[in-house]
Amino acid sequence: MTSTIKVNNIQNQCGANIINENSNTITIGASGDTIALASGASQSGFGRSGTVNWQTGSIKTSTFTAANGEGYFADTSSGAITMNLPAGTAGAIVSVVDYTNTFQTNNLTIAPNGSQKIGGVAASLALSTEGQSITLVYVDDTEGWKNVQDSTSNITGNPFLIASGGTESISGNCKIHTFTGPGTFTVSSISTNCASENTVSHLVIAGGGGGGKDAGGGGGAGGYREVKSPLTPYTASPADGYPSSPNRVTVTAQAYPITVGGGGAAPTSPGVGDSGSASIFSTITSAGGGGGQKSDNGAGVAGGSGGGGSSSPGSSGAGGTGNTPPTSPVQGKNGGDGASGTGNAGGGGGGASSSGGNGTNPGRGGGPGGAGLTTSITASPVTRAGGGGGGGVEGSPRAGGSGGGGPSGGPGGSDPGDAGTVNTGGGGGAGSSSCPNAGGAGGSGIVVIRYKFQ
Repeated sequence: MTSTIKVNNIQNQCGANIINENSNTITIGASGDTIALASGASQSGFGRSGTVNWQTGSIKTSTFTAANGEGYFADTSSGAITMNLPAGTAGAIVSVVDYTNTFQTNNLTIAPNGSQKIGGVAASLALSTEGQSITLVYVDDTEGWKNVQDSTSNITGNPFLIASGGTESISGNCKIHTFTGPGTFTVSSISTNCASENTVSHLVIAGGGGGGKDAGGGGGAGGYREVKSPLTPYTASPADGYPSSPNRVTVTAQAYPITVGGGGAAPTSPGVGDSGSASIFSTITSAGGGGGQKSDNGAGVAGGSGGGGSSSPGSSGAGGTGNTPPTSPVQGKNGGDGASGTGNAGGGGGGASSSGGNGTNPGRGGGPGGAGLTTSITASPVTRAGGGGGGGVEGSPRAGGSGGGGPSGGPGGSDPGDAGTVNTGGGGGAGSSSCPNAGGAGGSGIVVIRYKFQ
């Protein structure tokens, strides 16, 4: 004899539906409820979603047997291990992933049950790719376990410093950010490999000073400051300030405003070249180059590198003091002195590596600009921060220092001094002796940041 119970709804003690039938649609539980099978119970007829239950509480470090419907994290850091597959039935599913990214060193072997097959072959397989994961579904006895999802890429969080800003380029394992104007160096994530990777290499050069008027002194180069981290290999200049703590910059996850100093303007009245503007990155400030003096017996202006002094018949002016304010290593050299005598002969502007040349008498010629410094922080050697050439009454125009210093105007002519080269911090050249020829403007500065990114 059979019994029949006919109901439309089954409710709990609070009156909420547990099972509800409506137009042949049966709803079990309410929204937010969990439907759980009793321990040891199995389900059928519901189908499988194609996923597994990941066993996060049991990391596998030795040989184990997988169960249908489960996914495993396999740790082979201490040695190779084996995952034995369960007896396959149609629809069975198993997944596994490289927990410590060491499958390439210590393989994970996947072994079928008995004579069952993997991909149509009755043999084990080995996972040997770093970070690999695989999902197997048992189809039938002909093909056995089929690989339905296989990741052979090692997808991880980036443990290196991540930043943006300026013009970005890559050299080996290093990323380079070059700022030729104001901007922001934004660190979104610091290195978690080791703290020293967050100490960045940098080059900070200020704007160069303008050259003096009327056979005056050359403009001084912008201050030159560099730090090379040992983790970012390249050939640095002799001004490398590592490892002195005042020179190092260890970044954190934040935005760093970048100031790139402009070059000092070409002089008009009273004829002294304007000093360049400072460049700034974090705690590093490079001073603008000092302006060159005009041709009436005055001292050059102090700065990152000093501007050249000038002269008048019978007296002379000293070159401006470099490395002002003082840094260690020095950020620049002194300007050259003007020459005393019967004519005007200005000193060259100081450069990052050498002082400007003194004016000459007899000869009444200007002094050459001081030389700059060379670094490969941008992946190739570039010389920057040369001083401007000093102006004279006679002789050839005086050359600017290597690294963007502008040459002076031609003596006895009507030529202005040449400007310092843009983004080198080069000083401007002094004007020629024929009044009222101005000196050249100083070149703008630059900021470069380099760090290990992979």
